[in-house]
Amino acid sequence: MTEIKETLDAIGLLCPLPVLKARKRLKPLQPGQVLQLLADDPAAVIDVPHFCKEAGHEFLGCSDGGGHQIYLIRKGGGL
Repeated sequence: MTEIKETLDAIGLLCPLPVLKARKRLKPLQPGQVLQLLADDPAAVIDVPHFCKEAGHEFLGCSDGGGHQIYLIRKGGGL
């Protein structure tokens, strides 16, 4: 089971805000800690994994949260 360190509610926000807010929320986390991102922006399905790849974070997956998606992001090392 993945321990979630922070949760970011980005429901109602449109691209690029969910990713921008996730980037800001990840900064103070230690490498290896997990951010849970809640979003309902249809573009987030593409944007979040792409952001993780580009920024060196690990995209742990996405699940349905009933009207929104739940993304899990593990902070990469050295960022």
